[in-house]
Amino acid sequence: MKETTSAAMPPCFERWCQRFDDLFSHKAQKREFRHYVGGLLGESERKNLSQMAENAVEVSYHRLHHFLTEAPWSSSQVNERRLEIMNKCSQTRISRGFSLIIDDSGHRKSGNFTAGVGRQYIGEIGKTDNGIVVVTTHLDDGKKSLPLDIELYQHADSLSQGKQDPLFEKKPELAIKLIDRVINRKYHPGIVIVDAGYGNNTSFLLELEKRQLKYLGGLAKNRKVNVASQDEIQQTIRLDELAQSLSKEAFKKNSTKLR
Repeated sequence: MKETTSAAMPPCFERWCQRFDDLFSHKAQKREFRHYVGGLLGESERKNLSQMAENAVEVSYHRLHHFLTEAPWSSSQVNERRLEIMNKCSQTRISRGFSLIIDDSGHRKSGNFTAGVGRQYIGEIGKTDNGIVVVTTHLDDGKKSLPLDIELYQHADSLSQGKQDPLFEKKPELAIKLIDRVINRKYHPGIVIVDAGYGNNTSFLLELEKRQLKYLGGLAKNRKVNVASQDEIQQTIRLDELAQSLSKEAFKKNSTKLR
């Protein structure tokens, strides 16, 4: 049963979509953009094109599919416009000193027709399986949390030349690319927050330091670090051994909560 119609969307939805109209060259693209965004905002748990077309009157799977895969429009331009609009609103304006969160998200996929698909760790199921992974950036300033950018990780198995393919980039390399995108917009993160997948990557951390960015990262317990004592004698020690050698007073509870 069809649940919604395009005409049922509130006036604010149409006004918001009109801000993107100049990024599309044809009336059909503007129409399908509205259908796609409306489908993403719908109540259906599944957000694939088949479900979107099934839920709404006047929405065609084939037209939506053509819009996303064949039509000549730029997703990066649409995202830049989204951020411009967001930055003009007092509730979503990007302030200095926010936390920039780097993460990757995996989603299971059957078959091998999806771009970037391969056998890899999939976060949503907590194990290795066939699927895709995207690297993302989010901001959090203590009051709001907002998505910034997303980049598909092209698994080596999905590329004709594997890891030797010119399109192959490791996830930390994609993360640096997204961080540079944030910096080039003149946004000013106070700190970059990463999990152990990035915190254990020395090359990635060096790139952050080159950009004079402060960072907080997860580290594996067996990672070795150099610790200097008061008499400046350096000692190389595993993190778990270092933690066990410290007193309870050396630890300070962090009450900051990221949403």
